[in-house]
Amino acid sequence: MGKVTVCVAVVCGVAVTAAAAVVIHRKMKKSGKWVKAMEIVKEFEESCRTPISKLKQVADAMTVEMHAGLASEGGSKLKMLITYVDSLPTGDEKGLFYALDLGGTNFRVLRVLLGGKDGGILKQQFKEVSIPPNKMTGSSAALFDYIAAELANFVAQEEDDFKPTSGRPRELGFTFSFPVMQTSIASGTLLRWTKGFSIDETVGQDVVAELTKALERQGLEMRVSALVSLCYGLLLSTVYDLDILQLTFELDTVNDTVGTLAGGKYANNDVVVSVILGTGSNAAYVERAQAIPKWHGLLPKSGEMVSSLLIAISKLCYLESAVSVGHYYVSNMVYSSSFKFSCIWRILRGSYSILLSNHVSDMGVINMEWGNFRSSHLPLTEYDQALDAESLNPGEQIYEKVISGMYLGEIFRRVLYRMAKEGFFGDIVPPKLKEPFILGTPVMSAMHHDTSPDLKVVANNLKDILEISNTSLKMRKVIVQLCDIIATRGARLSAAGLLGILKKMGRDTIKEGEKQKTVIAMDGGLYEHYEEYRNSLENCLKELLGEEVSKTIKIEHSNDGSGIGAALLAASHSQYLEDES
Repeated sequence: MGKVTVCVAVVCGVAVTAAAAVVIHRKMKKSGKWVKAMEIVKEFEESCRTPISKLKQVADAMTVEMHAGLASEGGSKLKMLITYVDSLPTGDEKGLFYALDLGGTNFRVLRVLLGGKDGGILKQQFKEVSIPPNKMTGSSAALFDYIAAELANFVAQEEDDFKPTSGRPRELGFTFSFPVMQTSIASGTLLRWTKGFSIDETVGQDVVAELTKALERQGLEMRVSALVSLCYGLLLSTVYDLDILQLTFELDTVNDTVGTLAGGKYANNDVVVSVILGTGSNAAYVERAQAIPKWHGLLPKSGEMVSSLLIAISKLCYLESAVSVGHYYVSNMVYSSSFKFSCIWRILRGSYSILLSNHVSDMGVINMEWGNFRSSHLPLTEYDQALDAESLNPGEQIYEKVISGMYLGEIFRRVLYRMAKEGFFGDIVPPKLKEPFILGTPVMSAMHHDTSPDLKVVANNLKDILEISNTSLKMRKVIVQLCDIIATRGARLSAAGLLGILKKMGRDTIKEGEKQKTVIAMDGGLYEHYEEYRNSLENCLKELLGEEVSKTIKIEHSNDGSGIGAALLAASHSQYLEDES
């Protein structure tokens, strides 16, 4: 009996020892995986660092590229597109006007009732529509037919208060947020698609003509008075006189950024820069005509030019891709000395900026298409490079790919996937984490903003979207840290871009004896809804400018600026203005 007891004791002892060894091995293995994961985070954080010294280098590079783009066509990756506008909203416009804002994976249709002098905007209604993925990569006719059908449905739902004056056609402002080469106030050619669109047959075509044909197929005939494309850099400003069938529209096409500036004129006289930070990103600003060497001859003067200008500036959101140092594209808008920066309608989803003036002569609005900026000073990581290589436009829109809403969530997923392969979530890599763009920036924003003690929002998103359960609080804190690294880099690089524009305009310093105020119109879902991103951008810009200069700079959220700006441009170019005067 004693021998049996001893044997049992020995066996149990061996078993316990073995079990303990397994536990220790697992802990050591888990600890090793954790160390590797933390090394990935640390390396990524170091690669994303944006000290003030680096940001000032980025700003200087942006300024250099702006000069190069203004000097000659093709001189820079920044298109610096010139828009033609000489009459902007004055505040006296009255009546019903429509706007169509096509800027990314969604588009918005809007109607505005203007009250004339001192009346402002009496009423407005809008509808936002998602674009099915198959329409973004199908045929040109399919895309524009879809848009035209939604516009027709929106018009059919007019309430009595919004009915147009009897016998008078409806008038429409068209904001097109993609790179367009403007050949006149009434025509423009699509240079390329961005933001996930890929319809080859539309490239090289006049987008106003494409929309017009789609409207005709819906029984809607429009008169296009101006087109501005924010994305690619040039807004199409085209005027078409169409026969009236069931409905007649005067179509004013406006770039998102320009639209914002136009809206701004109604609201603020000091708006000289507009930026869109949404799905994509772009910027526009007011420039002196003599600072545009590539512009030869007399500055254009045409009532139709105004809409074009507003449009081009307002759709700053998207342009080509990378900008190489020493190469610039300039886009300019011309305004008279009496140019008033008083019309900056709150920017619609993405920041749009429009400068309004009664005459165009010695000032111009430049659609930068800054998404295509590129510099050796940009802190790019292996994840950024891989994302770019696998994108629809490799080598292009590099700046946009590190600061805009379409890409931040995907960068986040790629880093998380790398950590998962090192065992961060266990021995198996979560299958969902392998899917590109499964983690949108709104999801990343929600996790970043999680203030609950146990980071419940983070846990729920991991479970609901990635099917990852049983995460520890320690793991969730690391995930929030990743969100912060990515958002902070993007926001601070955006601030550096703004500093570059202010330097080009000479507004980064205070001139003795001058009382100068600068308003930057900002819009876009990323800026509006991602609080941590917005706060980081604004705080960084203050840090870059210094306390004294910061007091002269104001950032205003111009909500719905591009849409309203487009409607205002349609109003300012209404064929009935002279009849009412």
